[in-house]
Amino acid sequence: MSLQTSYRFIAPFYDVFLERATREARRRSLQRLPIEPAKVFLGGAGTGLDFPLLPPQHDYVALDITAAMLTKARPRSVGLNLALVQGDSMALPFAAASFDCVVLHLIVAVVPHPAQALAEAARVLKPGGTLLVFDKFLRAGQVAPLRRALSPLIGQIATRTDVVFEEVLAAVPELNLRSDEAALAGGWFRLIELEKP
Repeated sequence: MSLQTSYRFIAPFYDVFLERATREARRRSLQRLPIEPAKVFLGGAGTGLDFPLLPPQHDYVALDITAAMLTKARPRSVGLNLALVQGDSMALPFAAASFDCVVLHLIVAVVPHPAQALAEAARVLKPGGTLLVFDKFLRAGQVAPLRRALSPLIGQIATRTDVVFEEVLAAVPELNLRSDEAALAGGWFRLIELEKP
């Protein structure tokens, strides 16, 4: 089953599981958006759980692979200068250096090829720009046998549980790590800030 198909079925229930649980971590991440008006890309926007937390001064483009998720996201975009786009986070339909800031919340560990999604985000980010990541990652050298064992099955339906962020970042040398903080579940979920020099 493709992620596009599975998330079409997940869309009606997505908020029940994630809205309250992730709200504070999302808020902490989005506080790092620039103060001055900027062009901001939200990859894997899902049902728009980030939208109520976004400052209004920016121009936003939010992308998701699933029309059902974007349909649920649309009402949350009211009051924002925000365009919704259906597309693939691993093959973004935007020119290089299109955005001042990129937000990747709960998408890097969802896609089949995390490094490809991060590389695409880096490609569309302007030099000097910031990339904000919120997701679940194993640490380098972390054994986590249950998460690794479950990942092949869960990854086909919803999300991978075996992604090591340090390995993903190593494959995208044009990005530098600015900060990495624990967010949820004892540090399994992390708030990561990257920059493109």
